[in-house]
Amino acid sequence: MNLRRTRYQQGSLTIEKRKNGSDVYVYRWRELGANGKPTRRKQIVGLKSAFPSGAAARRAVDGLELDINTESVSGAFASLTINELIEHYRLIELADSNSKTARTKQVYEHQLANIISPKWGDHQLRDVKPVAVEKWLNSLPVAPGSRYKTKGVMSVLYQHAMRYEWVSANTIRLVRQSAIPLQEEIVLTPIEVGALLAELRDPFRTLILLASVTGLRRGELFGLKWEDVDFRNAEIRIVRSMVAQIEGPPKTLASRRPLPMSSELASALENWRKRTSYAASQDWVFASPLALGKKPYWPDAVLKRHILPAAERAGITKRIGWHSFRRTLATLLQSSGASVKTTQDLMRHSSPVMTLGTYAKAVTADKRLAQDAIAALFTRKACEAPER
Repeated sequence: MNLRRTRYQQGSLTIEKRKNGSDVYVYRWRELGANGKPTRRKQIVGLKSAFPSGAAARRAVDGLELDINTESVSGAFASLTINELIEHYRLIELADSNSKTARTKQVYEHQLANIISPKWGDHQLRDVKPVAVEKWLNSLPVAPGSRYKTKGVMSVLYQHAMRYEWVSANTIRLVRQSAIPLQEEIVLTPIEVGALLAELRDPFRTLILLASVTGLRRGELFGLKWEDVDFRNAEIRIVRSMVAQIEGPPKTLASRRPLPMSSELASALENWRKRTSYAASQDWVFASPLALGKKPYWPDAVLKRHILPAAERAGITKRIGWHSFRRTLATLLQSSGASVKTTQDLMRHSSPVMTLGTYAKAVTADKRLAQDAIAALFTRKACEAPER
């Protein structure tokens, strides 16, 4: 089947039968060699069985064609569409060889396939205008943070196009979109955390204690193996993250910093290790019995079946998620007097701006005490002032 090319060189996508193995889709094209003469080239796109139709295979080729034609003359990509750009971005930035974490790739793929492409896929890059994108984002029935994330992914797409000199500017940067939430982020009080722990049995009690004391992200929690827990030096090493049962690296370089392990947390982990059937160094700390220990528990299943029912029994009405424990830790560290630097190190943030701007929400009691202290200064000064 021939591909229609109106802007740059033509190529063809065909099905190639192999003597040993399944049939594959093959893309063929010509390019000028070092001697200036045309050279035939080909590349396997994938197994025929991996694509539900020829149209699906052609969409996969879009990104490859863009990569092949990157050196084309100026203006050759003037009519490039968002969908074509998405396919090229997938080919380069979301490939298995790319260093992005599995969770990051999962989030980007969701944004590209389910949100951006349905609305903007057939639009040419030059026809996407900031005001139109802004109005569309504001019409989405999602939280401001989700809209901000969508804008961010669209901006990354245009940055990708700029790198390949397919556009001269990133118009998405002109889109105004706030990430400020409509409601306060969920932060638990120490009493609420204690009440939740009292309603849980192991391994889930130890899991929540670990989440509350260390602020580990959910992928890091379920990615822990016993070899990562150093009881002798009282620290926990973060070397992997589990997303959708796929093992990958931690989110950032700062995320890989080891964490101290308090004596109470160490005791809880040691007791759990004595009781679990999966206590070898290579075993998951929170190994799933249903998977015979070969995989950890699924985070969403644990939250739904164990954590939320326990919270309800404890009388906690807040909408708890895995990130609630991380946010709670940052807030309590700040309100307990820990320095910004200490909080940043324990949260493993790359910047103190993230620590203060996103996570640390001073609890009401601390705000009131701070206000009382200021008021006391004023009233004391007023009492000390001499009468006239």
